[in-house]
Amino acid sequence: MRRDGKEPHFTELVWESTEQNVPIPPRASAEARVHKVPAVMPKKKTPKESTVQLQLWDMEETQEPVTTTESQFVVRARELADHKEAAALFVPFKSYWPTYGHMTGAQSRWYFFWRDEVRQGRYPKTDLSYIFLHVYELINGVGWDEPQEGYRQLNLLWEAYRDQYKRLDQYLGGWIADFSFVHHLEVPLTGIVSRSRGLAGDLAELELMRCLTSAPEQLSFEVLTVMSDYDMSKSKFYAGEGKAAAERYIPLVVALIDAYVARKHGSNLIGMFPPGPAVVRERYLFRSAVYDISLYGYSVLVPVVRISKSPPLRSLITRLFRLTENKLRALLGYRGRLKDVKVDADMEDLVTRFLQREFRKEEQKEKGPAVIIDPRKLKQLQNDSDIVRTLLTVEENELMLDRLPEAEEELPGLAELHVSEEENRSADSEASFIIEDSGPMAEALPDAGNGTPAILQQFAAALTPLEWAVVRALAEGKGMNVVNNLAAAGGTMTELLFDGINETAMDLLGDLLIDGEELNEEFMPLLPYLGGVND
Repeated sequence: MRRDGKEPHFTELVWESTEQNVPIPPRASAEARVHKVPAVMPKKKTPKESTVQLQLWDMEETQEPVTTTESQFVVRARELADHKEAAALFVPFKSYWPTYGHMTGAQSRWYFFWRDEVRQGRYPKTDLSYIFLHVYELINGVGWDEPQEGYRQLNLLWEAYRDQYKRLDQYLGGWIADFSFVHHLEVPLTGIVSRSRGLAGDLAELELMRCLTSAPEQLSFEVLTVMSDYDMSKSKFYAGEGKAAAERYIPLVVALIDAYVARKHGSNLIGMFPPGPAVVRERYLFRSAVYDISLYGYSVLVPVVRISKSPPLRSLITRLFRLTENKLRALLGYRGRLKDVKVDADMEDLVTRFLQREFRKEEQKEKGPAVIIDPRKLKQLQNDSDIVRTLLTVEENELMLDRLPEAEEELPGLAELHVSEEENRSADSEASFIIEDSGPMAEALPDAGNGTPAILQQFAAALTPLEWAVVRALAEGKGMNVVNNLAAAGGTMTELLFDGINETAMDLLGDLLIDGEELNEEFMPLLPYLGGVND
């Protein structure tokens, strides 16, 4: 039934054949009508058009490599590596993965002006996205010639802006570590571990192994906490007045014990308590950065020695943490002590003497020097003394002095050189050692008879041969490498040698002879009097 053409309409058609009673043909007649296929089919000639089409298809298979956003960024960065802009106004810029194409003209002008300022050591206030853009350039090899220079720029950038942007600690630590790995830089990872808590683990293990193997003096508190079962952050002493002292002296104490063990047993802590074999770790490079993987690859393999998993070494470090805290509590007048701190008596005595000496040095620095030397006056009097001594120690000069009244008429200028015997002795004595009265050393220093004050001879005699060799090396400007080698050859630490020399200097000269890693400038004019120095 039709309903205005809105309903579907179906039709059924039946076709009937008009042929009826047709017989089925025999099989032989059917086979006769089928042509036999020859045994070998003739080869069909390929049309020319098909050959051309095949060639075009082959050309499509060998297409150019795909260009990524990261590789395009690197190409553009190299083009703009030396681009500069004149002074420009700051324009805010925020982008998750900032690139050049994300900036407007005004933003680009500010960026290139700001980047030039940064390269010259000035760090104007700017947005985080500008900083990340510059970091992307550096990790992709743009803006430096030597990897060490790129590493330096990354660290300076981090240091300049980390207080303003805390997110830099989240990313830059890992990226700088990756940078050092791909360029095989032998650099300390202490700063990265201390600033980027989440990056401890493998990096802390690597830094521990480096320091305990070859540079114990570079150990840091943050790295050593990985080795300790004692959580000092929960200590009231550490949370209060003891934080600075603990972070400063605990690494020094561990380095001291490492040197002590090496001197006593002929092997350092790593040798005494060897860790297990290294575990190869795959580290993915520059995560969350705009980074072209065609430069250095997708990842690097880093062998990591789980040094913190060594039970005996971990036990010793834990006990040294607790021992040092107890000694610092006593020196700072803090009540209460940690219980059950068990270490060898000789180790405890060594740590006690070391910390007491360090605290005395700090007290002396706060008080100021007990002796104040005027180098200008001392130098002038030394010169005057040399002139007078030259004139008076020659026998012919004595004869000339006897005939001086007669000679004055002929040579008036010679009269000016006439000096009384008392004045000579006074000048000679005064030139030996000039100080201003400001402490016990201000008393007159008796001359030993050879131009050297007796107090300086006493100081030189009080030094051990090794300490004397260290003073001589510093005086001759041979550098810390020579001093460190001397300390190692003597089975001790450089810091301990410096402490011993300074302790002797404090007792006899009233001031520190070694300041930092150099000789105190105030004592430099006196070194020739020690004999054998600066000959």
